[in-house]
Amino acid sequence: MEGIGAAQGLFEVKEPQTQTIPLVFNSPHSGRSYPKHFLDQSRLDALSIRRSEDLFVDELFAAAPDLGAPLLLAHFPRAYLDVNREPYELDPRMFDGHLPPHANISSMRVAGGLGTVPRLVAENMEIYARRFPVEEALERVETIYKPYHACLRRLIARTHVQFGLAILVDCHSMPGNIRLSGSGQRPDFIIGDRYGTSAATQLSETAIGLLEGQGFAVARNKPYAGGFITEHYGRPARGLHALQIEINRSLYIDEVTFRKKPQFDDLARILTGFMVDLAEHVSAYGAYLPLAAE
Repeated sequence: MEGIGAAQGLFEVKEPQTQTIPLVFNSPHSGRSYPKHFLDQSRLDALSIRRSEDLFVDELFAAAPDLGAPLLLAHFPRAYLDVNREPYELDPRMFDGHLPPHANISSMRVAGGLGTVPRLVAENMEIYARRFPVEEALERVETIYKPYHACLRRLIARTHVQFGLAILVDCHSMPGNIRLSGSGQRPDFIIGDRYGTSAATQLSETAIGLLEGQGFAVARNKPYAGGFITEHYGRPARGLHALQIEINRSLYIDEVTFRKKPQFDDLARILTGFMVDLAEHVSAYGAYLPLAAE
């Protein structure tokens, strides 16, 4: 799947020989190629700046092409540019120069330091040592964000034309210290469907049931209901479904060293089985999914 960003190695589509299932997998936050000029701008060390990464999530879902579905993955890091935001959620305090009038400077995500060009990594750690030119931020949007989303749109549209429906699975990870309010339970997975607006309820419940069947604790929508990608691409009434899946990082990595645990390969095999079972469900019931949306 060509495009400016793909041609420059900023992201990649791993295609099946033939797409045989109406699923598209996306890993927008697992990129770990840090530009030198970005590291030079940062006040953080090489390990701390990685705390926003969805570490190795692309590898956990690496079997998707072998199962007949494309996998889009970022090589650029989330700390550099977050494609799970609106294109212009930008904080004017970060830049020298003026943002365009269409920039969304007052969103909650901007206020929290987690805009399209983030100010913080996890645990409220400031990324930048000083302001930098606004033109650089806008260039990241033009040369990375827009080509990435153009590629994702093409994958979804192609799938929809071929199968009459398309299911986007947006793949993420979450810190191991996440707890559910009220119960204090630590979820192993969270399935987000924007409270029933981005995917058919039947699809969400199937995903949850498949993971619970493997013995995992699974929550729905809390505390992560899905970001811009899930909200933007999920249109169940048109046969376009988007699910977000969050994986607890403590299941597969050491969160201090960011090294894979011995359980990594087992979890990857479990997620391969999850993808197979989800695809089988969609093949059996896909024609009814648009009718099941809330």
